[in-house]
Amino acid sequence: MKKNRYISVLALLLIGVMTSCDKDNNHPGYSYFPDMQDSRAYEAYSSNPNFTDGKTLRLPVEGTIPREMIPYTFEKTPENRIWAGQNIINMTEMSMEDVERGKELFGIFCINCHGEKGDGQGFLYTSGKYPYAPKSLVTDILKTTPRGEFFHVITIGFGVMGAHGAQIKPDDRWKIIEYIKVELQGKDIGQ
Repeated sequence: MKKNRYISVLALLLIGVMTSCDKDNNHPGYSYFPDMQDSRAYEAYSSNPNFTDGKTLRLPVEGTIPREMIPYTFEKTPENRIWAGQNIINMTEMSMEDVERGKELFGIFCINCHGEKGDGQGFLYTSGKYPYAPKSLVTDILKTTPRGEFFHVITIGFGVMGAHGAQIKPDDRWKIIEYIKVELQGKDIGQ
């Protein structure tokens, strides 16, 4: 009797082990949320019968631009810089909060080259790591330079200064310019 019970328990245990083990390790068993396990969408690198080339990943439609990225079609020439100074204006009314934000952004993007006072004595130059003196932003010439010209230079660069249009959003460029004009050059907001 005891032996029959032992054999029955062993048989049940063996049946349980055999039925609980799945030979396909990629499928762990029952799925409670099959729509999350099995994607209805095509995976990025899988083949796709909906397109003639069979690829799922597609290039963006020609002319598509990312959000908040406004194309700037001007070139890095003196003529375009002067034109920008005469024609590009900030349509947003600036406030002291914008100037403060411009100060933060200046500290992130500009201070290493132009210095804390905007005098061209930034760390990269004073440490000897960069051989060319950056432009001082507090000269009489730049005090009379229009904001649109600053926008052009920040966007696509000037001289040895590289383009920062890809790193700084247009609204933030205007805030940096406002900080330079108001705090470093002593101008009134928006003038």
